[in-house]
Parts: sequence; C-alpha cells; structure tokens
Amino acid sequence: MFYPADPAELQSEIKAYLKQAADFAKGEPPRAIIAPHAGYVYSGPVAASAYASLLPARDHIKRVILLGPSHRVAFRGLATSSADYFQTPLGLIPLDRDIIEQLEQFPQVQRLDQAHAEEHSLEVQLPFLQTVLDEFTLVPLVVGDASSSDVSQVLESLSQLPDTLFVISSDLSHYHDYETARRLDTATSKAIEALEPERIQYEDACGRNPVNGLLDFARHHHWHASTLDLRNSGDTAGPADRVVGYGAYVFH
Repeated sequence: MFYPADPAELQSEIKAYLKQAADFAKGEPPRAIIAPHAGYVYSGPVAASAYASLLPARDHIKRVILLGPSHRVAFRGLATSSADYFQTPLGLIPLDRDIIEQLEQFPQVQRLDQAHAEEHSLEVQLPFLQTVLDEFTLVPLVVGDASSSDVSQVLESLSQLPDTLFVISSDLSHYHDYETARRLDTATSKAIEALEPERIQYEDACGRNPVNGLLDFARHHHWHASTLDLRNSGDTAGPADRVVGYGAYVFH
C-alpha cells in the first residue's frame, strides 16, 4: 500500500530519493531523527533527507529504537511486539528481545501485537533503515494515548545504550489547503527546533505523542534539533487544496 512490493524496484526507488538528498550525507550523524510515514511517492523525498544523514554512521548504528503513532488501534501507553523479526521486501530485521522485555517492565508499556498488525507508521521506515544501515536490531514501539513523560521515560532508560539511534515516525498537519499547511507546519518545525513539546497539539502532527516525548527527552539532555526538509503532498505528488505536511528533523 505504501511502497513497491518488488525488492529491486523498492531498492531503486529509495536509492533515487537518497541521491536527491545527498547533501545531507555529511557531517556528524544524528542521535535521533524524525521522518514522515506516508506513501513513498508523497513523503519519500522528505524522509530521505533524514535518512541520508545516517549514511556516515552506516557501520556504527547497531540498534534502532523506532516509535510511531497508532492509526488503527486505540490503547493507552506504548505497545511492543512478540515477534522475533519484522520482514519487508528487503529481508528480515531481528528484534532486540532483551531490550523489549526490559521495557515491558514499565507500567506504560504493554505487549500488544494487535497494535502492530496493520500499523504503517513503523513499517514505512524499515526499508529506508535497511538501505542506509548495515546489520541492526530493532525495538519497535507503537505509541497510543501516552504523555510526553511516558515516552521520554522509556527513551531515558535506553539513552546509555551504545550504537543506538532513536527514530520517530510522524507526519505533520492534515488536509488543509497548501498555504494554511505551510503556515501550520512552519510553526510546528519551530517548536521542534526549540524543543518545546507544549506547542505541538493534536492537529499539528499525527505522531505528536512520540514527537513530544523525544522533545521532552532532548530538552533534558540539552540536545539541539534542526529541520532538514519541510514540504507537503502538494509539493510532491498531490493536489494543493487538501495536503498533508511532512518534515525531516535531526537531533545532535
């Protein structure tokens, strides 16, 4: 539904997006990224900006903590998976069962395979990760009704792990006209850069709960955030009267 099923076609499409974003594949790799999660024809070029920034760390990132919002299942807290692997057309990704079981000790974390079964917010990030990184393990967390402190507490517990990247999956505003979306998404980007989760509300980003948790964590650790790319579906592959916003952000 969101990207090609054929491995060669999928790999070719991702590499084309990364080639367009080659200017971002320089400098110090980020500790965390925020990337959008729509169909690749819509958000792939924007996501590639964030993923290109990881290329200098291709050999060093060995674990990815991936958080995205729940679109189909309502629940409180954060949901883990019982799976040993996630699979895409590009192959298998092993899950870090030891870390997942540690996280399940938190009261806000539960094992809920139903939350993962049809959730695209995590899945669309995986082929990009498989392309820009060498071998890595995955800790996938679907975020439901959770506060920023619920999320930041989980991130805090993982912050000392070596060779670990945080990835947050989120789109921005939904279904406004082009100019309204640009105004709203610019304000959201400024809130992300300022590490001010209190400025990001329900209508500003569908992944606001994991985003705000990362911002809370990043503020506590004196990280800084930068916007790499900010566009919407009116810029990539859709009409301009009803758009979805996409941003790519890095944290150092």
